[in-house]
Amino acid sequence: MARFLKDRSNAKGAVPGSLVLIGRQKMEQSEIQFITYDKDELLEETVDSIAMAQQKFKEGKVNWINIYGLHDLEMIKELGEEFKLPSLLLEDMLNTDQSPKYENGEHYDAFIMKILLQGKDAYRIHAEQVTLILGENYVLTLQEQRAHFFEVVRERIRKSKGRIRISGNDYLAYALMDALADNYSILIENIGRQVEDIEERLFRTMDSKIVEEIYRFKTELNFIRKAVRPMREFIATLLRTEDSFFQKKNFAFLKDLSDLTIQCAEAVEMYNSMTSDQLNIYNSNMSNRMNEVMKTLTIFASIFIPLTFIAGIYGMNFEYMPELKLKYSYLVFWIIILILGGGLLIYFKRKKWL
Repeated sequence: MARFLKDRSNAKGAVPGSLVLIGRQKMEQSEIQFITYDKDELLEETVDSIAMAQQKFKEGKVNWINIYGLHDLEMIKELGEEFKLPSLLLEDMLNTDQSPKYENGEHYDAFIMKILLQGKDAYRIHAEQVTLILGENYVLTLQEQRAHFFEVVRERIRKSKGRIRISGNDYLAYALMDALADNYSILIENIGRQVEDIEERLFRTMDSKIVEEIYRFKTELNFIRKAVRPMREFIATLLRTEDSFFQKKNFAFLKDLSDLTIQCAEAVEMYNSMTSDQLNIYNSNMSNRMNEVMKTLTIFASIFIPLTFIAGIYGMNFEYMPELKLKYSYLVFWIIILILGGGLLIYFKRKKWL
């Protein structure tokens, strides 16, 4: 199954804004988690509907609704109605092949991002879509399936670590995006370490399996770039937006997040370039090795050509040939052959062709 583009046959012919899940259903039943907190209180529970979660909203507190599973189209439709989200945004949320993007709406800031996971095969990276919507008094997150992506943020909320319990909805949105960017950084570092190890092996061995490893790493780096580069760009756009739902006092954190995504994007480009150089080095080494083999064969051919010429002449079957009746003709022949062959070897040695 293709990873860079997903099957869109279900959406073929659908009008813009139609609610169609593009991608694979990863849960049997969707789940809705609701968290509301301030510096003194924390409420965390599972609710049955979007409306029920919205009824629990409390003024002056951070309200976070997290949804696992995107296949329940009625729930997604209810989400759009309750929070006044346009149908085109809902369509993008259900398109798990959607490129990461930022949308500044009248009632919300919407971010579509990718979480990257390393599968059982160390070379293969998988992506899942995460949608984050920031409003005036709420944060919405939607994930394809139950996962631990944001568990580090939940633990900070539960244990009241840092400033998260004394900050607003926008700081929570920043913390969630920062968790995804940290994941990118760790994953890129892991792959980069393996790419650098290949470079050390490249000069010690010419095993053909190295080419396969390099190519696979190059493919995975391109897959990572598909998620990291758009995130870097939309955070830069967010910092230039005047009417976003992020407070100016938290822009310093967004700038730090921007620096992290820039660093990740640059690391991806650097390692991608490194894999290209490794392929070039491997091909050059193989070409040099082939040239050495061809040079050796050419030198030996050059030595034996005159010897073969002499042997060919005296292998002719003419009756009247000089030297044929001489007693030491055979010995003289070998002396000439050895002198000529040895002389050519010495000549090639002095020319440093051997």
